[in-house]
Amino acid sequence: MLTQKTKDIVKATAPVLAAHGYTIIQRFYRRLFDAHPELTNVFNMTHQEQGQQQEALARAVYAYAENIEDPGSLAAVLRNIANKHASLDVKAEHYPIVGEHLLGAIRDVLGEAATDDIISAWAQAYGNLADVLMGMESELRETRGAQLGGWTGWRTFVVKEKRPESSVITSFVLEPKDGQPVANFEPGQYIGIAVDVPALGLQQIRQYSLSDVPNGHTYRISVKRESGEAGRPPGYVSSLLHDHVNVGDEVRLAAPYGTFYIDVHAKTPIVLISGGVGLTPMVSMLKRAIQDPQRRVVFIHGARNGAVHAMRDRLQQTVATQPNFRAIVFYDTPLGTDVQGRDYDYAGFIDLDTLRDEILLPDADYYICGPVPFMRLQHDALKNMDIHESKIHYEVFGPDLFAE
Repeated sequence: MLTQKTKDIVKATAPVLAAHGYTIIQRFYRRLFDAHPELTNVFNMTHQEQGQQQEALARAVYAYAENIEDPGSLAAVLRNIANKHASLDVKAEHYPIVGEHLLGAIRDVLGEAATDDIISAWAQAYGNLADVLMGMESELRETRGAQLGGWTGWRTFVVKEKRPESSVITSFVLEPKDGQPVANFEPGQYIGIAVDVPALGLQQIRQYSLSDVPNGHTYRISVKRESGEAGRPPGYVSSLLHDHVNVGDEVRLAAPYGTFYIDVHAKTPIVLISGGVGLTPMVSMLKRAIQDPQRRVVFIHGARNGAVHAMRDRLQQTVATQPNFRAIVFYDTPLGTDVQGRDYDYAGFIDLDTLRDEILLPDADYYICGPVPFMRLQHDALKNMDIHESKIHYEVFGPDLFAE
């Protein structure tokens, strides 16, 4: 337990750390990778290059300090972090290493202002947080490992099928090399995939939503090629998967984890709102939800145009066969070959306000997935319709820059 004195010091110094947060975290990562280069195999180096990981960690440290009197208010955030760590195979022995270099970075940046009392207080706070996360992650792994078809750590899978879904999205069906069953999962969860990236000389891990319902034998992921638009570097792993990983090749998977999923036992309506490749967890949710023919489902999807709209034909087939399912599609910039009324419903960006009658359903839950700016817009639109926060669920891949 943290003493009140420790909490007071952390709270009092939190604004100082926030003011220097990005610099501290940059220094932290330099120290960490210099001392432990093997950890570059765990961290997303694309996010490192873009600065997203640094910003996300700085905000997380500050959020913890702000809520140190009531850590229970961060329970949902910590559950999400614990699931991501379990999927990345973060180990208990990593926590002391991270703590050492985080505290060292604080000393390096703040200099004499980082007194022994301040460093001691933050060390205790970090240790408390680490204990909570390690406990949650251990429980997640034990539960998953004990499940039929479950495992911990990494397991070798073979690519059984590779299927282009659009000009930018490709699906991969993966089956275990050992021929044994695979664990079931909640619709909306993800798997971690580890591949060797020759361009970096490193292993890299990415998390991809499972885009099909559980079948006990295989998993399917649908991966968007990250081409490096707007000055960002191309995606190392997505490019590798698209260009070099083929049927018969092997990859390593962590078991399914994640906190973003539907309640499969509920009977209340669900509204799925996705942009771009954000449709992948929605497809899993949709296929599971319509197994109950009485459950009402509305699926709103935004894509640039028909060339990049994945799984369109299968979505239209579902509409034709499921009377309680409604799909509404927006194209930002339709192509000349895209036909309104056949391929899409509205031109432009998703506008939830025009769909009030379609989506304001009694006791409905709303699920959002897509780029962070897209999710902010949809979240705010739902709040403006007086949808309670507890009914709005969203998924952020990579560093969480959305949650405050």
